[in-house]
Amino acid sequence: MEYVYAALLLHAAGKEINEENLKKVIEAAGIEPDEARIKALVSALEGVNIDEAIEQAVMPVAAAAPAAAPAESGAAEKKEEKKEEDESKKEEEAAAGLASLFG
Repeated sequence: MEYVYAALLLHAAGKEINEENLKKVIEAAGIEPDEARIKALVSALEGVNIDEAIEQAVMPVAAAAPAAAPAESGAAEKKEEKKEEDESKKEEEAAAGLASLFG
């Protein structure tokens, strides 16, 4: 994770995310840099819009569904559960996609 944090720090500072800059940040944190991980991260981030990836990662969580009326039918309840599962699945897929970007 420290490599991802270093890349985010460079991005926030407006610096180019390249092997040399990442290595400097990692060393400044007192960590022995792993050249292979640095190269892999730089390669994975090529062409990635980091601001867009961050925005997608912090999407607001869908508001909780209002409590169902007691007279609601079983079919309507199943439909609502399916809807909640689909929303949950989409959020998990988005998080997994973002995680794959940063190793």
